[in-house]
Amino acid sequence: MQLLLQQPIARNNYVLIIFDSCRYDAFSKVRPKTIRSLGPVERRWAYASWTAPSHFNFLMGLMPHLSPKGVFASDYYQHDFLKFNQRLGVEGLEFKRFIPRLNLPAVLQSLGYKTHAMVSLPVLNPMTILNHGFDSYRLMERHNDMRAMIREMTFSDEFPSFYLLNVGETHYPYALPNEPPEDWPRVHGVHGVFKHLDHRVVGGKLRRTRSKTFNEAKLRELRQRQLAAVKYLDGVVEELFDLLPENTYVTITSDHGELFGEDGYFGHGPIQHEKVLEVPFVEGKLR
Repeated sequence: MQLLLQQPIARNNYVLIIFDSCRYDAFSKVRPKTIRSLGPVERRWAYASWTAPSHFNFLMGLMPHLSPKGVFASDYYQHDFLKFNQRLGVEGLEFKRFIPRLNLPAVLQSLGYKTHAMVSLPVLNPMTILNHGFDSYRLMERHNDMRAMIREMTFSDEFPSFYLLNVGETHYPYALPNEPPEDWPRVHGVHGVFKHLDHRVVGGKLRRTRSKTFNEAKLRELRQRQLAAVKYLDGVVEELFDLLPENTYVTITSDHGELFGEDGYFGHGPIQHEKVLEVPFVEGKLR
């Protein structure tokens, strides 16, 4: 009986929304009204510069971080984990609850949550190690349809729910659901990355990308498309908020940023640059 009384009781549903590849400055320029109703938008830093390792950090329970000076990393991590008391509406949830597994969905299951993931990017598919601790884990049919995710979400009065949504509209090619594929922008070497991963390596050496790939007009178009995607998604999030129960806490952030020609870089991944690690972060309980 003593153990039962000490068991934290979750009061909130929790929804974690990750706008894949969304830059902080793109998010800030659009100033999405519905999303900003959650709270102030923070400038934070991703732990990794591409999708899979960044999501591994999310599923450890680590959100994109601030960069405080004069603080031990171990103290910051523990403080970050303790924020789940607020997110889940619990009291007494301690860092030690996360160890040794360091798996957020498993921790949530132990608190009575039903855990679900819907992902847009194939690199996060259900066959990966990321599918651990989930009651359901689904790769969506289209990479750019958050609205389809919303149609699949259900909530119960009997138990709390956790949803991880990996949203692809803000990822290259920044295509909205109503755009036919023939209208999507094309950058040579980016499409079909798994299918053609070794085609650009010749004689064991990496072949330089042709300069025409990075023409200024194309890069401006791609950046504007990401801005349009953020603006569009604010409307989809408004539809989501209409669906969510009042006792729901929402975090909206990004797994990494994107480069649109700054200092000769495009995209994300094997890049060490501020704009590929700088991400927006906003969270709060529905009012």
